[in-house]
Amino acid sequence: MLTVLILMPLVGALVVAVVPRAQVRPVGLAFALATLALGLLIASRYDASAGMQFEETHTWIEALGVHYALGVDGLGLLMVLLTVAIVPPVLLASWKESDAPGGRGSRSYFAWVLGLEATSLAVYTATDVLLFYIVFEATLIPAYFLIGGFGREGRGRAATKFLVYQLAGGLILLASVVGLYVVSANAGNPSFLVSDLAALDIDETTQRWLFVGFFAAFAIKAPIFPVHTWLADTSEKATPSTSVLLVCVLDKIGTFGMLRFCLGLLPDASQWATPVVVVLALISIVYGAFIAIGQDDILRLIGLTSLSHFGFIVLGIFVFNPTGGTGAILYMVNHGIATALMFLVAGFLINRTGTTSISAMGGVEKHAPILAGSFLVAGLAACGLPGLSPFVSEMMVIIAAFDHHWLVGAVAVLAIVLAAIYALWTYQRTMTGPDRAGMLAVPDLDRREVGIVAPLVLALVLFGFFPMPLLDVINPYVQDSLASAGIVQEGGLR
Repeated sequence: MLTVLILMPLVGALVVAVVPRAQVRPVGLAFALATLALGLLIASRYDASAGMQFEETHTWIEALGVHYALGVDGLGLLMVLLTVAIVPPVLLASWKESDAPGGRGSRSYFAWVLGLEATSLAVYTATDVLLFYIVFEATLIPAYFLIGGFGREGRGRAATKFLVYQLAGGLILLASVVGLYVVSANAGNPSFLVSDLAALDIDETTQRWLFVGFFAAFAIKAPIFPVHTWLADTSEKATPSTSVLLVCVLDKIGTFGMLRFCLGLLPDASQWATPVVVVLALISIVYGAFIAIGQDDILRLIGLTSLSHFGFIVLGIFVFNPTGGTGAILYMVNHGIATALMFLVAGFLINRTGTTSISAMGGVEKHAPILAGSFLVAGLAACGLPGLSPFVSEMMVIIAAFDHHWLVGAVAVLAIVLAAIYALWTYQRTMTGPDRAGMLAVPDLDRREVGIVAPLVLALVLFGFFPMPLLDVINPYVQDSLASAGIVQEGGLR
């Protein structure tokens, strides 16, 4: 089923590339919806207490111990569901915009989006480290063309900067993957399978060197301070729909990798590095929120808020307790929903006003109340309003941070205040006050756009009041992960 899940959007990308122009959009959306349906079917058959499931293992390069191996556990399943759920709204939001000036047409846009979906699903399901590396790098191909081929002036430079950072991280990751293989070969069982590598007894020094490599690669992908500078440029120059894919799907590979490989394969080194990682996470949390306040470009602002949110996720991972780990994974899902809503609504606003400058907007809520209300919900979710799903995950991480050390928790709490400032101030400057030039002609969301926004708003409210469907999947994974790291604590959030 996982192979079919990966192939479905990949085949869709190929079909979109050859069908008549008039059929590109409906055919692309049909493949995305079919992938979503299959993802939901897999979720319906998943047993939260049974660990890795839907496994496929086939020998690929026998001499090197390389396998085509797939499987999902609680972490992988939620990332798969987030991916397949995000793509249909992105395609619907790009229904008209993909043919806008600066783009190369809906055919290439829809094909690259489906290609990115396929490679992302392969990353989240790969259980062979070399296979993971290959598809990890393969995600850069559609991402590069989505950034460089669509968006605003300067997109080519932003795409190049994105690619340079990601390739640098990929090279570091490759060195670490090879290092793991050498360790397994020296132990007499050369293999790239995660299950085989997890059983290795790796000495302390080797673990630490391997951890540095894996963490550096995933810190670039996430990103966190100080390797984050590509994020703001990419968010500013790419289309809002492309930014949704990059920030809500692709960047999650970074924190996914930290959980899967840093904690899963190198637990002792992960605990050794905790003081440094926690400091980097706290800097990301505060710095990202602080510099977002001063931004005038609305897309750049949203991109920088994600630096702060990824800091929360990394902090939850590395405080090493069930509440923090559960909160971090829940945060990955909630951040994907809330940020997707914010980027998409911002895109609708930009299409109507013709500008990304916050200072050039104003008075929109009088003419487009549904658009303004949707943007307000997204902003309140970003600052952790109780009743919306990010509040649950944010509070779990903060509780775990205080449990780790009171000072860590105190610094993390500061970000809530900063988030309220940038979210509410942005809403005030764009939606309230006197009409700016051209704002009188701003229409409200149409039926297509309401159909895109409504499910995201509903998900934020639903998981804000009833997060247990997600927590029931997350808790067993977190308990198993901490147990493998030698940390046994009963319970989890109930």
